[in-house]
Amino acid sequence: MDYLKKGFSMAKEGAVAAAEKTKAGVEGAAAKTKEGVMYVGNKTKDGMVAGVNTVAQRTTDQANIVGDATVAGANELSQQTVEGMENAAVNSGLVNQEQEEAVALDAKPEVAGSGPEGSDFSQGAEQAGQ
Repeated sequence: MDYLKKGFSMAKEGAVAAAEKTKAGVEGAAAKTKEGVMYVGNKTKDGMVAGVNTVAQRTTDQANIVGDATVAGANELSQQTVEGMENAAVNSGLVNQEQEEAVALDAKPEVAGSGPEGSDFSQGAEQAGQ
């Protein structure tokens, strides 16, 4: 009977040792799994942040392009409107053409760095107006 008790005791110790090793192995595997999941999560988060920043930057760039084009279009439209109104005033006789040309020459802004004494640009503009 002693040999049975001793045999069962050894089997029990073996089972306990195996259970402890299994528990330690499962804990180790769980820790490694957690590390892997955290790593993937951080990389995914970093990628998402970079992606969101890229989209935001591109959206800002596109909005600036659209805004610049809108401003340019509005400036061109207002310039054409002013020219059209000037032509209408001259054609209707409200303003005679000599007055209009004199006012237009007086109203032209000077380009920074160019004097009134005639750069090539201002001479060409005067010749085009005659």
